[in-house]
Amino acid sequence: MFHQLVEPVSGSLALSFLVAAIPIAIVLVLLGVLRRPAWQASAGGLIVALVLAVAVWKLPLLLGLDSIAAGATFALWPVMWIVFNALVLYNVAVKSGCFDAFRNWLVAHLPDDRRVVLVVIGFSFGCLLEGVAGFGTPIAITSALLIGLGFPAIEALVFTLIFNTAPVAFGALGAPVTTLAAVTQLPDQMLGAMIGRQLPFIAVLLPFYVIVAYGGLRALRGVWPVLLVAGGSFGIAQFLSANYLGYALTDVLSSLISLAVTLGFVRVWRMTPDPAFALAIPPQPVTEPASEAGTWRGWTPWLILSVTVIAWLHLKLPLLGEMQVRWPGLHNAVFITTYGKPYAAIWSFQPLAAGTAILLASIITCLLVGLSVAEFGQAMLRSFRQVRLPAITTMLIVGLAYLMNYSGMAYTLGVGIASVGALFPLVSAFLGWLAVFLSGSDTSGNALFGNLQVVAARQLDLSPILMAATNSSGGVMGKMVSPQNICTGTVVTDLSGREGEVLARTFKHSIALTLLLGLLVLLQQYVFPAIIPH
Repeated sequence: MFHQLVEPVSGSLALSFLVAAIPIAIVLVLLGVLRRPAWQASAGGLIVALVLAVAVWKLPLLLGLDSIAAGATFALWPVMWIVFNALVLYNVAVKSGCFDAFRNWLVAHLPDDRRVVLVVIGFSFGCLLEGVAGFGTPIAITSALLIGLGFPAIEALVFTLIFNTAPVAFGALGAPVTTLAAVTQLPDQMLGAMIGRQLPFIAVLLPFYVIVAYGGLRALRGVWPVLLVAGGSFGIAQFLSANYLGYALTDVLSSLISLAVTLGFVRVWRMTPDPAFALAIPPQPVTEPASEAGTWRGWTPWLILSVTVIAWLHLKLPLLGEMQVRWPGLHNAVFITTYGKPYAAIWSFQPLAAGTAILLASIITCLLVGLSVAEFGQAMLRSFRQVRLPAITTMLIVGLAYLMNYSGMAYTLGVGIASVGALFPLVSAFLGWLAVFLSGSDTSGNALFGNLQVVAARQLDLSPILMAATNSSGGVMGKMVSPQNICTGTVVTDLSGREGEVLARTFKHSIALTLLLGLLVLLQQYVFPAIIPH
């Protein structure tokens, strides 16, 4: 059994930390500075990590290759299976005319103002898609919608990525919280409640933050009531649901309430038009949505998606035919020195995973809107072509994450961050950020560093519930700069090869929001500890 080394560089935690950070730095530099495609940046980081893992952390080469293969397999199933079928649904919506009908309905029912459209689609509607499916689904669909409404592709993708923060910790029907509870052995309802006492603050702020980033402080003029309604209704519903109704449907309920309340508000509240923010598309193509049939045709794919996935997971269909595969040569072959236990390597293969539910939603949509088998096949083929490059990128970046996990490099980083003492609540958010930057998923990020947060909290006499929840809340800020998510968005928006430009524009916002969350956690630990569930 291979025992992980925590301080392999001259017995120094500081030096070991700096060396362990090199692969991540390479990914960031290649992607954000040199503007290389995401797959190249991920491959560069993976190659360097493998060399360091074998030469410095003394991981046997075969174990290193095995861990990369395990990560790449997880990236394909279930992660890319979900992304692929989300693209199928998107292409079905485009092929059937539902996408144009939905866009036209929005033009007819929303003010002629890009700021309002950005918040309703990027925030409220995007949060709904995140709550139902997660794993890049809202990035692909909402950015395409915004482009159809006249936004430049780069702006549509960047602001969609920033908005895809408030809901992520409860995304895919609460999967991140469930995973966090499993790895920390802490009550899932308490973890969900604590996250629900952190992210609502971000949710209320987020529409204001994005609009200022989009158009400067002057952009708030005349539109701030809409932003307050959208963010406030989401934040309040998120708090109430996470604390009193259960975390599984927190995002679905919050986003539905935010979407309904905001759409109702803009119908009764008359804002003063600002020509500087008028939509850049002609307002005439609104005849079809004027009819009741046209309205529901546009909403059909998204309503079917919501109902299908919620029912699918509520009935626990993913558990049918589930196989727990102990990864050959890797399962319990590594000893986690930090935790004092063997490192399991179990791949959960679910033929009826959430991606399969999204595929069913696409088929039902085809039947209802009259799409032929041949047209559905064309949508499948187009989705396959679109998903190839994101799949390679995701396999590389998740393979990198698994390699750093099993070699011990990730735990060197975690222990190094945890050594800051009383400031740990502040940097705890950045630990979650790091985990999701690597894996692209808050669920995977919680599996990586969730227990490390608890270990550090107990050593420093901090709240384990608060620190574990912060891993998930901080992770959502890392999702906007994860190569996996960026690459998924660039495919739909025809920005392939420009992932570095997207990272450069989102990185500062990711760090700023993570720092803001860290300050909130400091206050919750030391000033307002009564807010922590007991």
